[in-house]
Amino acid sequence: MRLESLSKRYGRVTALDGVDLEVRAGELITLVGPSGSGKSTILRLIAGLDRPDAGRVLVDGEDVGRVPPHRRAIAMVFQDYALYPHLTVRGNLLFGLRVRRVPRAEADRQARAAAERLEIADLLDRYPDQMSGGQRQRVALARALVRDPSVYLLDEPLASLDAQLRFATRADLLAMHQELRTTMVHVTHDQAEAMTLGDRVVVLDRGRVRQVGPPQEVYDEPADVFVARFLGSPPMNLVVGGGVLGDAPGFTVGVRPEDLAIDPEGPIEVTVEAVETLGSEAILLTRAAASGGASTSASAIADANAGAGADTRLTVRTGPRHGVRPGDRLRLRPDPERIHRFDTETGRRR
Repeated sequence: MRLESLSKRYGRVTALDGVDLEVRAGELITLVGPSGSGKSTILRLIAGLDRPDAGRVLVDGEDVGRVPPHRRAIAMVFQDYALYPHLTVRGNLLFGLRVRRVPRAEADRQARAAAERLEIADLLDRYPDQMSGGQRQRVALARALVRDPSVYLLDEPLASLDAQLRFATRADLLAMHQELRTTMVHVTHDQAEAMTLGDRVVVLDRGRVRQVGPPQEVYDEPADVFVARFLGSPPMNLVVGGGVLGDAPGFTVGVRPEDLAIDPEGPIEVTVEAVETLGSEAILLTRAAASGGASTSASAIADANAGAGADTRLTVRTGPRHGVRPGDRLRLRPDPERIHRFDTETGRRR
């Protein structure tokens, strides 16, 4: 599947601005970005629920711009499940098959096969309001499965699930993809979900693609300041002009929290302001006295996570049971192999 120069406006709002993207056959890609970045708009254009103002959507080499949604070999799963409340699970699975006039015996076979694959065969006679959120989500996935499409579109299908159930359902999605090897496009605002599910991650911002690549590559080598700040929790430490991370006029210097080590001989002295204990790890919020740094434009400073005034804030990820308390003074050493430099004016990686 290929998207060529896709653009879409809703009134004065530009939802997509010339998006080019190729999705390989059998690939699972994740679209991630802040609200309003264009993630769901891309799905709607692929599904045919909206038409682009410019550009093309090609599925299996065919321009599907004039193909109505029900004739596209595409299945879509929504965040809110979109199940028919007056139908049982069996009825929901059979509905689309009957619309397409699949013979009754074959429709029953396909519905049961999809239910068994997603382990909901024992729920076939229940109604949606008699099931948990996780069970309803499995029904929505099974309903997409029976269509046997060329492309699955998943629009934040796990967003309404609790953390434990979301983790389990992610594993189900991965297992389903590995078994089917059907092309999937998964939209999410959860960066952990994007990183764990996608063969490749597509980072979007304000209707444009900022970076596309394997999850670890996008994390380790962000294309610009936006990607560096957006991917990662906590986000990358970014200091305009380098400051305590090393004087670098004309550049924004960054280091991820896990790449700052506590070292009595480290070059950066900080004061711990707060400690977030997370069980398996801890996040230290610290402040360091700035060591210079070049002057730069207000827009560049706003785009980077730079410290204000005379001090620079640095976030450090460390192991559990560290013994650090607010008010402690520490010394930090950044990993020299994991220092990132971005052009201050353009924000692009250098």
